[in-house]
Amino acid sequence: MKVFGIDVVKGSVRSRSRRPIYALVRMEDGGVVTEGEVTQFRLLKEISAEKPEILAVDSLQEIARDQHALFQFLEHLPPKTRLVQVTGGERPETLGKVAARYNISFNRFDPYAEARATARIASLGGGAEVVAYENTCSVVVSRNRSLGKGGWSQNRYVRKVHGAVLREAREIEERLVQAGLRHEKKESRAFGGLSRVQFLVHAPREDIPVSSRRGGDVQVRITGQKLDRIRFKPAGKGASYLIVGIDPGTTTAVAAVDLDGKMVHLSSGRERSMADVVEALYQVGKPLVVASDVSQMPFSVERIRRAFSAVAYTPRADRTGEEKMALTGGIPYANLHERDALSAALDAYRSYRNKFQSIQKRVPAGFDLNRVRAGIIRGQSIERILGELSPARPPVREEPPEPVAVGKQDERVMVLDGMVKRLRNLVTELQEEVRAKEGEIARSRERMERERSRASLRMRRDAEIAKRDAIIQELKHRIRRGERQVKSLKRRLDWQREVEEVQMDGSRLPLKVLPSLTRDGVQGLVQEAGIAEGDLLYVARSDGWGRSVLKDLAGLGVKALLVGVTPPARVDPLFLDTSREEEIPVFPAPRGTVQIRGPLGSVARDLVEDGMNAWEEAQQREETEKKKAMVEYLFKEYRTEREKEVRKGG
Repeated sequence: MKVFGIDVVKGSVRSRSRRPIYALVRMEDGGVVTEGEVTQFRLLKEISAEKPEILAVDSLQEIARDQHALFQFLEHLPPKTRLVQVTGGERPETLGKVAARYNISFNRFDPYAEARATARIASLGGGAEVVAYENTCSVVVSRNRSLGKGGWSQNRYVRKVHGAVLREAREIEERLVQAGLRHEKKESRAFGGLSRVQFLVHAPREDIPVSSRRGGDVQVRITGQKLDRIRFKPAGKGASYLIVGIDPGTTTAVAAVDLDGKMVHLSSGRERSMADVVEALYQVGKPLVVASDVSQMPFSVERIRRAFSAVAYTPRADRTGEEKMALTGGIPYANLHERDALSAALDAYRSYRNKFQSIQKRVPAGFDLNRVRAGIIRGQSIERILGELSPARPPVREEPPEPVAVGKQDERVMVLDGMVKRLRNLVTELQEEVRAKEGEIARSRERMERERSRASLRMRRDAEIAKRDAIIQELKHRIRRGERQVKSLKRRLDWQREVEEVQMDGSRLPLKVLPSLTRDGVQGLVQEAGIAEGDLLYVARSDGWGRSVLKDLAGLGVKALLVGVTPPARVDPLFLDTSREEEIPVFPAPRGTVQIRGPLGSVARDLVEDGMNAWEEAQQREETEKKKAMVEYLFKEYRTEREKEVRKGG
């Protein structure tokens, strides 16, 4: 059997920009043949070419974003290729949980490992097959060419196309008749033959003896009749194993759990015969163990057990009401009969649970653990079970036995046995319930009196505590904010003292150091030391400058900006031109002329005065050059206009 397993590597069917890429694993007869990455378009091409029996996925959301897209995807699959969701149908489980059922381990972060596990589970019969079409198909034969606008040979061309549609429809109808398929035909007659023929065939798509095609004058399209919604059916063959609990009597209850302890069936009814119970269990699965909640199994339950050749289970002593409630805690049931039946099934499962866990460690990967567990319960050795399930010896499908006939005397015995048992249990339960209710009423009254006296006090105390907690939190927030302000002011005070010490020496002037000539650097210096009007600023390098930074400095009213340079390096001329436009004095400060201590420093007064004088002279020269250029421009414009007037007058 050829199986394709896929898992998404990247992308998603819901994304328009990142289409999904799949990890594709090809598996034949249980062995991996090839692995690789494919797009969805390439995946459908390879499926159409190789026609595998199964395409296995762990979630339908990996191949289609909604039901409409899923129908479109299924239309591109070959008729005999089944789409299987290995995690289940209407109520899917996780891939890890399903893989553990077959004792398969994988790396859930590796898409190729998940694709291999998906293909392996599907090849072993796990998962649920996606059913989207009814057992009815539509075969449509129609024109594959446009008839055009006409011409000298238009009628002959129309007869040729319609005649081809007629011949193809007759051949398809003959094949359907030979295959013995019931169908209805609907024709659309046209000039020279038929323009369209539709066959409604009452058979699955894989049984149709024709295929979709397009060529020449005719096209044939086969589509299945879609269901109202996507449905699932078990992909594997054979019934699932069950542990069944039965509570007989006038009202007979039946409960069934699988070999993982999950409830799969719970029902009850009055005057249910043995045949009805057997038929209900036959529809659910194959009973492997039939259990009762009393130490001696009733005769009617024993008859049902024999009908399925199941293993019997009874507790050592009759279960009490408290034990039954503990066993069925958290599981809803309609009445006490269903509770007793469910507790019997869960009690039997609990007795085998440790054995199931030890078996799982000894079973190699790729074997159905449920088949192994069933053999162990029947008393077989694990070596014999694995030998029967190995590929050399395919497992024999086990069919549930047919329901057995039951006589009226057997039904009467079953009713009486159950009635006696139910009456005894009912008396015991009612006595225990009365004693428990009386004690509960007394304790409730005492608690009510105590709570009434404490309720108001507790409410007032809680409200006062909440109010005080809010006040404390607000005060803590204010204290932390004040501490931060004190630290900031203390740093500024220290820096101000250092500035005053420098100012006392008349030969040097204080300045503040910019870490970089950027807006972040300016904001950092403002927060740390502050920038006041008339301050001298120093920056080691002018890299990263911008017009916005110079505008910010001009807005703060700085006196001048000193730029550290090392001969023969010079300040960027464009930077100097921009600073003149913003009217910020900028001049170089050679290495050694500036003394720096953190965000503060000092510079020789002579260097600043000389730099300011040089900048002002440069500004004056710049203004003079601009005025001179303006006068020359006006003179040239005037002379040009005069020449035009002279030429017009001449």
